[in-house]
Amino acid sequence: MIKIDTIIFDLGGVLIDWNPEYVFLDVFNNDREKMQWFFDNICTSDWNENQDAGYPMAKATQERIALFPEYEPEIRMFYGRWVDMLGNAIEGTVDILKELLDSGSYKVVALTNWSAETFPIALKKFEFLHWFEGIVVSGEENTRKPFDEIYNLTLDRFGITPQHALFIDDNQRNIQAAKNLNINSIQFKTAEQLKSDLKQYNILLP
Repeated sequence: MIKIDTIIFDLGGVLIDWNPEYVFLDVFNNDREKMQWFFDNICTSDWNENQDAGYPMAKATQERIALFPEYEPEIRMFYGRWVDMLGNAIEGTVDILKELLDSGSYKVVALTNWSAETFPIALKKFEFLHWFEGIVVSGEENTRKPFDEIYNLTLDRFGITPQHALFIDDNQRNIQAAKNLNINSIQFKTAEQLKSDLKQYNILLP
């Protein structure tokens, strides 16, 4: 049985609900097809992740407007109304986080793809973000998951041995990258599923 001594949490989609649909479904009058086209072609996931890796949001916004001037209002909303895309805590996972910390058996840190410009908003909103021993924020490091650099940085910063660490993320791409570095990993879907999967690593919670 692998002995786990460190848990590495992703934040968005695992502990925090963030979804641009909270803004854009209304913007596009509940037309999901039009909204999805906008996400697939204009304010894309790849484009947003570039800001997660440290690219300035204002510059990215202006560059996108130059490419798609007819969508200027919608493009400006992506970061202009970012706070409205930030949902609530995923309470079941926060409960698991607290139980892991209360056990005193694990070092618990976070590794998140998040813009350094917006992360302070989350820090103010979510008290549990202050429970971690530390958080590696991609936008502060100018790199992001799934690149090896940010995983190795996390391991080095907190003195983590990959074979004794467990990484929890909702993105399969990020999970595979961690596995490639010999970090044990669980793809998050629900808090109930996570608690069940933790048992595979002899992590038993109330």
